[in-house]
Amino acid sequence: MKVLCVAEKNSIAKSVSQILGGGRSTIRDSTYTYVKNYDFQYSGFPFGNGQDCQVTMTSVAGHLTSVDFRGDIYGWGKCPIYELFDAPLSTEMDSNQKKIASNIQKEARNADFLMIWTDCDREGEYIGWEILQEAERGNRRLNEQQVYRANFSHLERRHILDAARRPQRLDMKSVSAVRTRMELDLRTGVTFTRLLTDTMKQKVEASRLQVNNNSNNNNIQNNQNHHKKKKDSPVIVSYGACQFPTLGFVVDRFERIENFVSEEFWYIQLQIKNADTGDSTTFQWDRGHLFDRLSVLTFYESCIETAGDKAKVVDLKSKPTSKYRPLPLTTVELQRNCARFLRMNAKKSLAAAEKLYQKGFVSYPRTETDTFPQNMDLKSLVEKQAQLDQPGNNKTAWASYAESLISESSSSNNKFRFPRSGSHDDKAHPPIHPIVPVSGNANLNIDEKRVYEYIVRHFLACCSEDAKGQSTTLILDWAGEKFSASGLIVLERNFLDVYPWAKWETTKRLPRLEMNEECEISKADMLSGNTSPPKPMTESELIMLMDANGIGTDATIADHIDKIQVRQYIRSEKVGKETFLQPTILGVALVHGFETIGLEDSFAKPFQRREMEEDLKKICEGRLSKEEVIVDIVGKYRDYWQRTNSAKNTLLEVFDRVRQSMS
Repeated sequence: MKVLCVAEKNSIAKSVSQILGGGRSTIRDSTYTYVKNYDFQYSGFPFGNGQDCQVTMTSVAGHLTSVDFRGDIYGWGKCPIYELFDAPLSTEMDSNQKKIASNIQKEARNADFLMIWTDCDREGEYIGWEILQEAERGNRRLNEQQVYRANFSHLERRHILDAARRPQRLDMKSVSAVRTRMELDLRTGVTFTRLLTDTMKQKVEASRLQVNNNSNNNNIQNNQNHHKKKKDSPVIVSYGACQFPTLGFVVDRFERIENFVSEEFWYIQLQIKNADTGDSTTFQWDRGHLFDRLSVLTFYESCIETAGDKAKVVDLKSKPTSKYRPLPLTTVELQRNCARFLRMNAKKSLAAAEKLYQKGFVSYPRTETDTFPQNMDLKSLVEKQAQLDQPGNNKTAWASYAESLISESSSSNNKFRFPRSGSHDDKAHPPIHPIVPVSGNANLNIDEKRVYEYIVRHFLACCSEDAKGQSTTLILDWAGEKFSASGLIVLERNFLDVYPWAKWETTKRLPRLEMNEECEISKADMLSGNTSPPKPMTESELIMLMDANGIGTDATIADHIDKIQVRQYIRSEKVGKETFLQPTILGVALVHGFETIGLEDSFAKPFQRREMEEDLKKICEGRLSKEEVIVDIVGKYRDYWQRTNSAKNTLLEVFDRVRQSMS
């Protein structure tokens, strides 16, 4: 019996063949340089009845096909743009994809069964379907009863063996959802990109040329070298249903800052001297602050006249408190935290996590799940990170912490705890977690090492005890006005010892006072301040906003942010250690242009894309068909396109206005 197995990447095929073949596989070249064929014997497939099967494991390199319009008929400038809403689609392959497809056809020729080992998400289901199409072209005897797909989320040996023994079927509803998304993105993206580029190209080129000339004129040498430089790449003003709402978040923050008007406010603050330490504790007014100076002055003078420098303790609370360990790690949280803690952009961090997965170090890094299955043996994963079989100088910096979690002899209360459960479960993959420890000679680059360390420390923190402390709150009454101060003593750091990014520190001690005790105010001030504008957008904040509003998926968020930077709709601006995202003239002009036309909610806001994502979920659940969703959303975009096309001059006028105001 012959079985053909096909993975999504060659690195996955190599690892799985080593596991299933017990390390005894032979390697053959395929028709594509970067894809190999691995031959071995395996007897664990359920359809093999316990017999040795002759297995060939090969792979694709991501998608096997793309969806596009025929270039000879519907290429740029060859047809009215409006026709693309109804134009037939064609399935395209580049030269490398054709080589990979040829290899699958050849290897499937004598196969009795096909098993697909693509990633277990919607995109993976679609790539699996593409593989099936090519396998059927090579072997017409293959039918749906002879096609299986492995369900796996990492490359640990027992997990892969279990996936081979318990295969499932391709989910054709997910395939349909991906095909729907691809068609909608193509039709809406191409029609609006051509319209926007044809309309705004000359304006944008002229604006950029003027900026370059002004910059070069400031330096004679630069001016001499200007003509030697290669021409800038042609201007493309692209549209994407996820790109524009992402841009909208950045522009909205920018304009909130630009339009911010600072207001002065006033407040009262007390200081009480600590007899034990000699320093003072500041007590904050429970009213916070008021914007009416006269009102605050009235309170202040009344308190002084009534109570002088005496205040009374009216409440004293001391209670145990905790700082919660983090929830299990999702893709979005990985990207956010790598941006916040490691100063690594989302595209880099996700790419590093993908490489770590392909090399077998971590689980599948694209997941929305923040809850571990109760039957998952997490303690054994912690034990692996303890590296008990390694000498001390070869261990990682966190190995001793992992050992303390599982050590029976440890006197610490910080023992292994099953992680907290979040509220998300995509039913496909567990949270991101380490599979095997990194050895000193591991083939990892700097980014991969940093992301791996973050994933491990996050996982160990999840499996730890919450940090414990004692909080105390003192409330004083000064002539009827309440003032409070709080203090914290950290008693047990627990997960904080392995997760340095979470800050929780013991504060200054509060004055030693008793209930109803009258104390002396060492200082009573009426102070003023000014409201501050919000900070510019960080990538971490942008990721959070996109996730909360359903813009993109956990795996594509990084691509959308990168795309609007490549298109020069936004730019990065480094201030000290922080990197902020700021819109360009073109970015602001696009948002305001569609707002002026009356399409702000459809383009620069997340509502339209969120609606489409909901429709895709309904296709996966069998509640809507691909045709119903296509007809509905393409119909809306036809109307948007007509309105935009009839108001092209508005886009140009807005661009000129924004350029003048931002220059």
